[in-house]
Amino acid sequence: MNDKYYELTITLDDTFVDYIADFISNIYDEGLELGIGTIIVRSESDLTYVKDALVSFAQTLEGAITMNYTLQEKENTDWIKTYQESIEPVEAGKFYIFPSWYTPKEGCINIKIDPALAFGSGHHATTFSCLEAISEYVDASKSVIDVGCGSGILGLACKKLGASVELCDTDPLSVESCKENFLLNQEQYDKLWEGSIDKAEHRYDVVIANIIADVLRFIAKDLKNACKEEGLLILSGILDKKENLVTESFKDLTLLKRTLKDEWVTLVYKKETNG
Repeated sequence: MNDKYYELTITLDDTFVDYIADFISNIYDEGLELGIGTIIVRSESDLTYVKDALVSFAQTLEGAITMNYTLQEKENTDWIKTYQESIEPVEAGKFYIFPSWYTPKEGCINIKIDPALAFGSGHHATTFSCLEAISEYVDASKSVIDVGCGSGILGLACKKLGASVELCDTDPLSVESCKENFLLNQEQYDKLWEGSIDKAEHRYDVVIANIIADVLRFIAKDLKNACKEEGLLILSGILDKKENLVTESFKDLTLLKRTLKDEWVTLVYKKETNG
């Protein structure tokens, strides 16, 4: 153990703590602590790259989320072991999401995600609700695209059900995290690229996008174009107070299901042939 470690404290609107923590979990592999309006990231390595990634991410959201940062060097403690002991697996729909220091669960579809110690996968309301929707609507006959795939957890869930799966993310660190998690689960995706849905070469039975309302609105046309006739769109990352931005952008589709969990909304749409 090093004598020193780095601590990055992010302060932000408490509403977005879980969402930003999920973003961090895609690019960082050690410890993360959530508080009221704060996220604390700790590592024995310099955390400047995490701060830079958050600054870049905030810029893409065009002011939707404001964050302040404090980066300090501190005396080391065994915070990694303490953090691991505080993390528990999550059961969502047909899936059991667990870190490597736990064992798989019989009777569930098991997905191992090492949140790199920052275990965001499955715990956040949007991920949980998407996993429930995948359990209901995805099977081996489906072709799926996971847009803004992050850690790849949703695409992995679809692959575990036998679907053909393509994934994309504009963040290169998320693309690498996705590759690692598919390898960890001994699964293979059909295609993975850095970029967004506009680079897709096919149309899909199911289009999944767990992003954020402003981005969903911005890429709505591309998401709909990528969906086959009679296909489904599973949209999440939608704060309830911004739900109208999404429903207005997708009003030409048929809403099949709406799930509200912890102020976050997940919407399942069908693209009717005459829609």
